[in-house]
Amino acid sequence: NRKVINYFKFLKEKNIDGVLNLTPSYNKLIITFDLDKTSFHKLKDLLITIKIDQSNNSDGKKLEVPICCDEEFSLDIKRLEKKFKLDSQKILQRIFEKEYFCYMTGFIAGMPFFGDLDIDMRCDRLETPRLKVPKGSIGITEQFANIYTEESPGGWNIIGKTPLEVFDRNNQENPALINPGDVIQFKLITKKDFDNYK
Repeated sequence: NRKVINYFKFLKEKNIDGVLNLTPSYNKLIITFDLDKTSFHKLKDLLITIKIDQSNNSDGKKLEVPICCDEEFSLDIKRLEKKFKLDSQKILQRIFEKEYFCYMTGFIAGMPFFGDLDIDMRCDRLETPRLKVPKGSIGITEQFANIYTEESPGGWNIIGKTPLEVFDRNNQENPALINPGDVIQFKLITKKDFDNYK
């Protein structure tokens, strides 16, 4: 994925004539282009010739993401306690003790997908997805974590909620707080801190 992110950043900086949009995903980069200005073969030739730094270094920003895990927000913690045979405090400690890389955004506008959860902290999706997951909810499944940027259906295990505005539709230039290549760390906050968050 870091190779995808590096190509994405390189092409974005180059501002190539005819390239309309770049969309990085977990293991692919989707390039939308204008056939009147360029062609598949021209872009392919360019991608073959450019040298991209393929190191694991990310020049993305580092962010701390506050999360409240009070019972009203951690909808699936009891189920995870049974699965992992650990109490909620230990589960959250394990999840919060490391940094996570943002691989991509999508599904709903600006929704960031992070990895990688430790192998023994991975879980399956819910058998029956919820029709409504509240905006700001943090979900985990398999090796990934995410943040729901708006109320949406979803089948991930919800462990808490952030007061951050992760995606702002009114900000035309930079609507997403978290972008592919960024690194985040979750920080536990109290319900009082959540309610008072500005």
